[in-house]
Amino acid sequence: PGAPGGGGDGGGGKGAGGGRKLPTCAEHDLENYSMYCVSCRSPVCYQCLEEGKHGKHDVKALGAMWKQHKAQLSQALNGVSDKAKEAKEFLVQLKNLLQQIQENGLDYEACLVAQCDALVDALTRQKAKLLTKVTKEREHKLKVVWDQINHCTLKLRQSTGLMEYCLEVIKENDPSGFLQISDALIKRVQVSQEQWVKGALEPKVSAEFDLTLDSEPLLQSIHQLDFIQMKFPVTVPPVPLLQLEKCCTRNNSVTLAWRMPPLSHNPVEGYILELDDGDGGQFREVYVGKETLCTIDGLHFNSTYNARVKAFNSSGVGPYSKTVILQTSDVAWFTFDPSSAHRDIVLSNDNQTATCNSYDDRVVLGTAAFSKGVHYWELHVDRYDNHPDPAFGIARINVVKDMMLGKDDKAWAMYVDNNRSWFMHCNSHTNRTEGGVSKGATVGVLLDLNKHNLTFYINGQQQGPPAFENVEGVFMPALSLNRNVQVGLPQFSPTYP
Repeated sequence: PGAPGGGGDGGGGKGAGGGRKLPTCAEHDLENYSMYCVSCRSPVCYQCLEEGKHGKHDVKALGAMWKQHKAQLSQALNGVSDKAKEAKEFLVQLKNLLQQIQENGLDYEACLVAQCDALVDALTRQKAKLLTKVTKEREHKLKVVWDQINHCTLKLRQSTGLMEYCLEVIKENDPSGFLQISDALIKRVQVSQEQWVKGALEPKVSAEFDLTLDSEPLLQSIHQLDFIQMKFPVTVPPVPLLQLEKCCTRNNSVTLAWRMPPLSHNPVEGYILELDDGDGGQFREVYVGKETLCTIDGLHFNSTYNARVKAFNSSGVGPYSKTVILQTSDVAWFTFDPSSAHRDIVLSNDNQTATCNSYDDRVVLGTAAFSKGVHYWELHVDRYDNHPDPAFGIARINVVKDMMLGKDDKAWAMYVDNNRSWFMHCNSHTNRTEGGVSKGATVGVLLDLNKHNLTFYINGQQQGPPAFENVEGVFMPALSLNRNVQVGLPQFSPTYP
């Protein structure tokens, strides 16, 4: 039998499980519990009620009280479950707080080191200035003393010579001869004596330096240097600082880097980078995000771009940074791009030489992108076996790379064997032209986006008419080849044909 309070009426018994024996009253063995005394907080049987033991108590049906208490327990458990869920979330929050404390501690340590280093640098610079003053004062004193030494030595030599001469004259026994020169000698001796005026034999400078450094206030300030506890209101972020040493251009791409000023207390949720059109036009957004380094590709060659950045948070958008001016390259320098090449393409020589592992044609693109201006590049046929058909030209970034260049609508190409060539776009073959390639041949590609046409050259001679007209958009140098061909880029910029 179950413990008191664990059973119930017929409905409750069935709910608890099959043919389990119902608990009986402890005082009346033949009676099952059927009621619940709220006052005594115990189940009772019908006979207990008949005997009047619970006559004045609040008695309710056992099943109803069972369901009521189960509901109360479930409700209490839901409350505990909610609190447990909140506790788990709180633990996650605390763990994140640990990480934030660690990161912020490192940031503040770095900031403190930077501030102290700045103080040390300032003190070092000031020390150098003060040492310069001491050096100048010392050199001045030394010069004055040496001037006095030289002057006094000269006068002493003159006086000594005069004294020796006068002593020789005094020894003269001829009165008439002595008297002839004595007046002049007496005047010279008097003049020599007058040169040793008062102060002439005293140093003009002192060995002491009249320089006193009062460092006590600075020492007190250093000893009192401590953190200030301030509660900063959340406002818009301050002006980002462009890191000019990290801003650069490569071909028609620009890279910009920035950071927030030190000890900036306002949170930053992201940055907005803006660039003009390279021709002095309106600024436009080119990046929005949390990174502090961004590269923008596919710009115009030989163009001057202005860039600026600003930060934002929940309070709004902060002010713009200073504008940085970046000049893209005049001429495209590119290599073959391993990241977008077909997996059968094999690149070597710092990605300047291309071949293939497959007998099928595979595509590789250059690392430059053109959308404006006139561009010419050359490719050298380093190896040519068994009369293959390499294709040279331009393509979109999403060109199909597992078939010959020009078979889809994303590429414009000239494919060529050892005797003749054809132009191809959308798998349409046109303008068969005599003249092919062999080992050592040079294929030139002239993309004129001012006139919107594409022209090909073999060994410096134009191959057929202009191949394609009305080409507009962004294009990349492109090449397709199989394992019978190896093509390389020149080490020097080619000249226009």
